[in-house]
Amino acid sequence: MRILITNDDGINAAGLAVLLGIAEELASPDGEVWTVAPAFEQSGVGHCINYTKPTLITKIAPRRYMAEGSPADCVLCALYDPMKDATPDLILSGVNRGNNAAENTLYSGTIGAAMEGALQGYPSIALSQFYGPANSALDNPFEAAVQHGVAVIRRILAQPKPDAADYTLFWNVNFPPVPGAEVKGIRLAPQGRRPGVNFSTIPHDAPNGRRFLWIGGGNQQIAPPAGSDAAVNLDGYISVTPMRADLTAHDVFDLMADLDT
Repeated sequence: MRILITNDDGINAAGLAVLLGIAEELASPDGEVWTVAPAFEQSGVGHCINYTKPTLITKIAPRRYMAEGSPADCVLCALYDPMKDATPDLILSGVNRGNNAAENTLYSGTIGAAMEGALQGYPSIALSQFYGPANSALDNPFEAAVQHGVAVIRRILAQPKPDAADYTLFWNVNFPPVPGAEVKGIRLAPQGRRPGVNFSTIPHDAPNGRRFLWIGGGNQQIAPPAGSDAAVNLDGYISVTPMRADLTAHDVFDLMADLDT
């Protein structure tokens, strides 16, 4: 198997090293793992691309590149430059430092890379490690992802393939904020919404009198409705969420049929 890996935390991130180990085990000795990852951290960029400026890509080792762009840029760069004659069988993004469940999904560059992979027609999976009091102080906070990453990806790849659709399916996987030995299992879960949790701004006045605003997140330990992604994560389960890039609110069509004239 030939696998492309990327992330949004940057080429030197600990989570990318974790993902490399997972991908190498999946690829087997006869396979290949290619890395094209951002030169700098790109957390929170979502599915953005460098549409108005070129992206510098640098080879730093065999099958290992860094690109001065977003995670989605990295996928595009990989597919149409270093891997153009050896396209991947699978694209993996992560392992993100922190969860990409609930509302975080919409901001995530980790998700953006998997989404771009799906839009290009490739099987794509985003992987993130939830942080919390039970794992943040471990020698390896990614312990749950290390111990269970290969198995959950194999389970996903073994599932029946859905009927062809305009928007290819991709997967969002979040490992719970517990040590690896305390992971209870896997739960298929929809994207949730943590009540009252939003990003906001935190003001700071610099010594020169200029005002800066830091973006601040909300409490990640608040669970959304039972059975949704962040809720099962906080209960000790790996959440697996099938996704598509279609943003249409299909449930509203019947309610607003009178708009169609």
